[in-house]
Amino acid sequence: MNRRESAETLALQAFSWLLGQDDLVGVFLNATGAGQGELAALAADPVFLGAVLDFLLEDDARVIGFCDASALPYTAVMQARQELPGGSLQHWT
Repeated sequence: MNRRESAETLALQAFSWLLGQDDLVGVFLNATGAGQGELAALAADPVFLGAVLDFLLEDDARVIGFCDASALPYTAVMQARQELPGGSLQHWT
């Protein structure tokens, strides 16, 4: 499995975790504009998976919650985000 596929797998795990968080799922859906009926299709979109990781990265508590539940290091979310569309770090030098 290459780095992109690994990142997509982690993002899918994060998405699954997020959908199980009653206090966050509504906030996430409102932030993305996604509807309940389109979630399965969106889960196959690498850009949407990047948005899932962006949402987690907005709050350390979200990253910690997901990583603790998944037995992952806290840096895993940022590393995965860099492999998905729109996640590369910009260097403005």
